[in-house]
Amino acid sequence: MEQEQINIVELITQTINTIFSEFLSSIDNSLYSILDELTFISENILDNSYLEKILGSSASNSIILIANALLIGFLLYYGISLLLSHLTFSRNEHPIQFIFKIIIFGILINSSYFFIKQIIFFNSTISLAILDIGENLFDEEISFSSLIENLNSIIYEEDQNFNIFSIYGIIRSFISFGMLNLLFSYSLRYIMIKVFIVITPFAILTLISEKTSWFFKSWFRTFLSLLFLQDLVAIILLITFSIDFSESDLFSNLMYVRFYLCFNTF
Repeated sequence: MEQEQINIVELITQTINTIFSEFLSSIDNSLYSILDELTFISENILDNSYLEKILGSSASNSIILIANALLIGFLLYYGISLLLSHLTFSRNEHPIQFIFKIIIFGILINSSYFFIKQIIFFNSTISLAILDIGENLFDEEISFSSLIENLNSIIYEEDQNFNIFSIYGIIRSFISFGMLNLLFSYSLRYIMIKVFIVITPFAILTLISEKTSWFFKSWFRTFLSLLFLQDLVAIILLITFSIDFSESDLFSNLMYVRFYLCFNTF
């Protein structure tokens, strides 16, 4: 009877380990390459059929048309304010200065997606340069996929059979589920960057008036912080690969967990 209970416990334990092992392997094989694509955004983010429909092919059939209409609205608002200023004796911006501002920002609005593409390209070049430096130094691809492969080689060298109830199994599960959470976080970042790209013309439009210029400052600061995040991730990945984790000990695994926590703090 006691032997049967032990066999049942071993069977349950083995089944649980098999399920978790296959599940974590499926995460490794399918998700980490997507995580690399979501993290390191390039100008190709604009090469999307649905986004191209929103942006349009010209100013006459795109979201820029709405921005131009609002630009005319600002012009009409200024004209009415200028007329009323003669009755209320309130100070107003000089007409020539305002018209010059309208022309400058009108050009920027209609060229906004070109400029935003160059900013994304510049930032992508920086992050790719950091990853290329690491690849040349360590003769290894610097990416999340390579990182998890290194981790697997360390853990499974110590314990060939995956055991969820061991310290290595717990660390492995913690990192895999943590990376899955990281995937959702960076997916949200990816979507937010697309949203900020779409509203670029309207953000530039708000610079026309001092009362609305705060929106552009908030948009620009948030957009750059979302964009430059990948440069920080590239640096942390570079530092991670620079540390020797060749020894299959608990310290090496805990160091990987520490670097994972760094990714999750952004």
